[in-house]
Amino acid sequence: MTTSRPPRRAMVLAAGLGTRMRPITDTIPKPMVQVGGKALIDHALDPLAEAGVETAVVNVHHLAHRLEAHLAPRTKPAIVISDERDRLLDSGGGVKKALPLLGTEPFYVLNADTFWVDGPRSNLLRLAEAWDPARMDVLMLLSAASTATGHEGKGDYAMGPLGELRRRKESEVVPFVYAGALIMKPELFDDAPDGPFSLNRIFDAAQEKGTLFGLRLDGWWLHVGTPSSIAEAEKRLVLIAL
Repeated sequence: MTTSRPPRRAMVLAAGLGTRMRPITDTIPKPMVQVGGKALIDHALDPLAEAGVETAVVNVHHLAHRLEAHLAPRTKPAIVISDERDRLLDSGGGVKKALPLLGTEPFYVLNADTFWVDGPRSNLLRLAEAWDPARMDVLMLLSAASTATGHEGKGDYAMGPLGELRRRKESEVVPFVYAGALIMKPELFDDAPDGPFSLNRIFDAAQEKGTLFGLRLDGWWLHVGTPSSIAEAEKRLVLIAL
């Protein structure tokens, strides 16, 4: 197990069009949608600040000026914008474009449309403690379907006894859902294409090498993908707080 310090830089993927969230996203970008009195982007950035992340790179595209204005007052973490106004690059292409801003050390990647309520300890710090660069290229935070709100489907990954991950086969049901947070190495993008591509390309390559691992989330995971899911998430937040 590594004794290195937790990542000090993070990428927050916030450039999506948010089409499933219309009509709300006709006037604001999806990361600014309010859930429980807080914008989704802040549900991502606040835990990063608490985990000691110093700089968060946020990519922008749809209604980018509004998201930039929302983020401008933040100082913890410091915000650096990766501008995708001219071309939407998907998750993998967005991270690759931002690599000069992320540095040469492993970094967090978070989705801006999912968040969680921690258990007794920060899940981001748990990820950092479990991170072992000698064995791992990617370490994902995974939610069990039983502790997830707003997710429908057959799951994403099966997890082995040492945390090794295998993607769900087409006809299979698996117990774990990707919770929208991970630690990864920047060198994974050395051979990645220019332009748009999904992070799934990186995940599948790591699985083939045996370097894709997962950590089960301790707490409750919430996915907010549609207008109706906002009320569902807010109801769950109230129940958790009781």
